[in-house]
Amino acid sequence: MIKYILHKVFYAFLTLIGVVTVIFFLFTILPGDPAKMMLGQNQTAEQVDAVKKKYGFDKPISTQYAYYINDLSPISFHSILENDYTFLSENKYKVSKLFTVGKTTIVIKLPYLRESFTKQGKKVSQVIKETLPNTFVLAVSAILIAIVLGVIFGIVSALYKDKWIDKSIQILSTLGMSVPSFFSAILFAWLFGFVLHKYTNLEMTGSLYELDDFGEKVNVKWKNLILPAIVLGIRPLAVVIQLMRNSLLEVMNQDYIRTARAKGLSEFQVIKNHAVKNALNPVITAISGWFASMLAGAVFVEYIFGWNGLGKEIVNALNTLDLPVIMGSVLIIATSFIIINIGVDLIYAWLDPRVKLD
Repeated sequence: MIKYILHKVFYAFLTLIGVVTVIFFLFTILPGDPAKMMLGQNQTAEQVDAVKKKYGFDKPISTQYAYYINDLSPISFHSILENDYTFLSENKYKVSKLFTVGKTTIVIKLPYLRESFTKQGKKVSQVIKETLPNTFVLAVSAILIAIVLGVIFGIVSALYKDKWIDKSIQILSTLGMSVPSFFSAILFAWLFGFVLHKYTNLEMTGSLYELDDFGEKVNVKWKNLILPAIVLGIRPLAVVIQLMRNSLLEVMNQDYIRTARAKGLSEFQVIKNHAVKNALNPVITAISGWFASMLAGAVFVEYIFGWNGLGKEIVNALNTLDLPVIMGSVLIIATSFIIINIGVDLIYAWLDPRVKLD
């Protein structure tokens, strides 16, 4: 188990290095001067030069890449001549000094995602801290809807194979997989938030936390979660239904199922105690990918419903070319993918004893 986890962590590290490299060079070669983006329209040449020198924008690309890796790394190296230790600890990021070798100080710190270009020096980590929980709540709600309803409908579809109820569920699940999320979001917002508003009492847009009419108190609006969670959960719901149905049909033909029936167990006991658990393996694998992708796929859903999450923040950052926010968000999403995949492998081994973690 420990060997497997270390093996996964090593490859996760290599994957993150690749992601960091790709997004750095991708956004570095984009047109636009980051120093001018940070200062706005009323900048002077002296201010632009000062910002470039402060953040290393005047350095070669290779040097800027090394600085970026140094900012992200938990253990980083800083020249005593170029970077004053007091400035680092008080302004850039909080550090704990390890030791000094010659003119270089080695420190330990949290990964530094730099500062937003458009939010007056606000740290990217703070932007993500304020928006990621909302996206997480939305993603968890959507995946719970997909799991609960998907497993139930998948079981029903398998038990009534080729009957009208099975065919109806298959048609609806196929439709759910084929309709883009942004179209579903627009349709649901218009239908349930506008046309049927007096019956549903739901709004077309709204986030989890909203200020009252006087702008003094923050209220939790759980009803604003309903529509975006359903829309975000439609496609994984359709996938879960298909996987659960096909997997359960395959499991029901196994020898141990026939043995359980021969022992006199009822059909309900056979399905509950033997079939469903083994049929869940492909579902768990699919859900892992869907949950991680929801952090990225929530972009359009959050923007259309006005949900103040990481997805909406990414759209705003793209519109204003706020590169540090975009890069930091992509790194967080990539890290989430890796952590979730490792966790799912462990769950998969728990569900199926035949799977060995080597």
